[in-house]
Amino acid sequence: MFEYEIAAARQADLIREAEAYRRARLAAEASRSSRGQETEGRVNRHRSRFVRAA
Repeated sequence: MFEYEIAAARQADLIREAEAYRRARLAAEASRSSRGQETEGRVNRHRSRFVRAA
């Protein structure tokens, strides 16, 4: 009976660990997909820092 309880506890731990892993992957995927939807983009680094005079 004791071995059964240990196996059941281990199975529950593995299920919790797998769920946490899935949530982390989904969060990372959601973060990646939302990057393209930002309203403001990055400033181009290659532009000159100073504006030309008219």
